[in-house]
Amino acid sequence: MGQKLYWLSEAEWKRIEPLLPRGRRGAHRVDDRRVISGILHMLRSGARWRDCPADYGPYTTIYNRFNRWSRQGVWGNIFYALTGSTGRVGTMSIDATHIKAHRSAAGAKGGTFQQAVGRSRGGRTTKIQDYGRPIAFVITPGNCHDLTAARDLLPAVSPARRLLADRAYDANSLREWLAERGTKAVIPPNPTRKHPHRYDVKAYKGRNLIERMFCRLKDFRRIATRYDKRADNFLSAILLVAAVTWWIN
Repeated sequence: MGQKLYWLSEAEWKRIEPLLPRGRRGAHRVDDRRVISGILHMLRSGARWRDCPADYGPYTTIYNRFNRWSRQGVWGNIFYALTGSTGRVGTMSIDATHIKAHRSAAGAKGGTFQQAVGRSRGGRTTKIQDYGRPIAFVITPGNCHDLTAARDLLPAVSPARRLLADRAYDANSLREWLAERGTKAVIPPNPTRKHPHRYDVKAYKGRNLIERMFCRLKDFRRIATRYDKRADNFLSAILLVAAVTWWIN
């Protein structure tokens, strides 16, 4: 029985095709649809790039396109072009998830921390920080506190009326900053607080959306386990998968 390959549908391709780079110098690019389908297949399968099925063309073409457009920020441009600017929204969730970094993810220039790989009890890990339906991502070393990443992530998006987060984000500094933006914090109190604050328990139940989002993201094995040495390549994989999974389908 042959391997099941991933191909962008006609509808998906119509959404992506207008966002691709145009008018660049150099040799004529091979079929973009075939190459991007090959990239997505490899992200889903988790296999080595050199094991890319021949149906997509030479594996070097598939990897080089992914790598080059990652350096140039093309995948990020596609993601943020699809998400657009929605202005002020009702409710957002923020959370983080740990990703096990394979030994092949070590050794990039700048050191592991520079490449968003940290050491903890579980070994090498990377942490993905995100909102509910993904509109922005930040990756950090796995031993970086959620609040540190939140300070980078939150200013990148429009304020929400409510922000749902778990107790890891329960800090006075974050609550005050959210209040200045007109955002109500829906965050359970940390057990160490002497005077626990109240929060909207009913609204907080909606935070399960972001947990389900992370589960879908990890259906792609090259995201569930990080093999990329460079942080920009790993983040590009996340952005491309998120764009296709939530903003095209």
